[in-house]
Amino acid sequence: MRMRGRRAPPHPRQQEPMEADEFFTTPAMAAAFSPAARVARMLEFEAALARAEAGAGVIPAEAAAAIGAACRPELLDVAALYREAALAGTPAIPLVRMLTARVAEGARGYVHWGATSQDAIDTALALQLRAGLDLLITDLLAIADACAALAERHRRTLMAGRTLLQHALPITFGLKAARWLALATRQVAELRARRGQLAIQLGGAAGTLAALGDRGLDVADRLAAELGLAAPDLPWHAERDRVAAVAAALGVAAGALAKIAGDLALLAQSEVAEVAEAAAPGKGGSSALPQKRNPVDATAALAAARLALGVVPVILAAQAGEHERAVGGWQAEWAGLPDLFRYTAGAAAHVRGALDGLHVDPARMRANLDAGGGLIMAEALTMALAPALGRPAAQSLAGELCARALAAGGTLRAAALADDRVRAALGPAALDRALDPSAYLGSADALIDRALAGYRAIRDPIAQ
Repeated sequence: MRMRGRRAPPHPRQQEPMEADEFFTTPAMAAAFSPAARVARMLEFEAALARAEAGAGVIPAEAAAAIGAACRPELLDVAALYREAALAGTPAIPLVRMLTARVAEGARGYVHWGATSQDAIDTALALQLRAGLDLLITDLLAIADACAALAERHRRTLMAGRTLLQHALPITFGLKAARWLALATRQVAELRARRGQLAIQLGGAAGTLAALGDRGLDVADRLAAELGLAAPDLPWHAERDRVAAVAAALGVAAGALAKIAGDLALLAQSEVAEVAEAAAPGKGGSSALPQKRNPVDATAALAAARLALGVVPVILAAQAGEHERAVGGWQAEWAGLPDLFRYTAGAAAHVRGALDGLHVDPARMRANLDAGGGLIMAEALTMALAPALGRPAAQSLAGELCARALAAGGTLRAAALADDRVRAALGPAALDRALDPSAYLGSADALIDRALAGYRAIRDPIAQ
């Protein structure tokens, strides 16, 4: 939700979305956090509050029915409401005024009974957060689906594992995909946990529920049940840890998405060329270079993730709320949280797009693995020599052999076969086994199985 002064032009999101916003978010998430959606969720709060108060005997049932009948978003002028909100300092004030005018005369006095503006806005926010988390969880599960398929399909596809962007040890592409899978799985679990902790807000003017007499807690419990949200232990107007926890979780999720997108972009480099995003008409071209096949989705995911991460500190800083109602921090959430959800959704959608139909080139992976003359197997050679020479001497010898191979432009195997110490410790067959990348994968298969088991547990928790 954004508010501007009288002389400011309407924000673009209240007209047509900006081109950049369309690129870095999704239509569904943009709709979930639109001004119209915020108004609809506030009306949902007002209708549920009236039903809860009627159920607790605070207001007449007839009044609750009349209020509920008037809580229809199409009856309100959202643009006019936000223009008035810019002066009032909160959209709840014009909303309550407009709603009251729509309620049957005998029930008007019961609209917004015992509540305060922040109760309506924060509860509406919780409803929006729930919708937003559901959208993100759906996309993360789709990402996990794609990663699970890659992990299973490529559990034997050899490739170079890279540390500090240098060849380190052989791994499989299935293991790399399994690590992405485990990462996505953890984000789903975390966002589900945050979703389960979303709570209503009902405290009245200063968090005492004084206007509801001795029925305040009963009304709060009934309101929570009406909306399917948690009933908090206390009103949380100026205690924003729940909101901050959601923001932090989205920041971590955005970072996780950036990790996957970053790996895909690096693997798609011309010099590596081990994967490529699925080809589509008009996708990944260059205005100047006809040969280009740019990683469009990975690039957009990285940009959206950075935009999302830039918003998180705003939400975390908003926790420093003054006394019983914050001045400035809470209001900063109105713009920060929608942006955070929009950008995180964009990152998720683009990672999903990058993985959809991803072209994997096992032959190129093997060629890159072999391109270093077998030096990637230096640790394996060290461990094969260690029983005879001791590990320090074996590592020193392997390093010496690597240097010889590099100087001669040859292979590690040739350098090892020419060395008397190696021949004394290992026969040719043992040396070949030590230098076979497929024989030095450790627990890769078991780790893939663990990632798949964790994925299945969150994909179908009931079956587990």
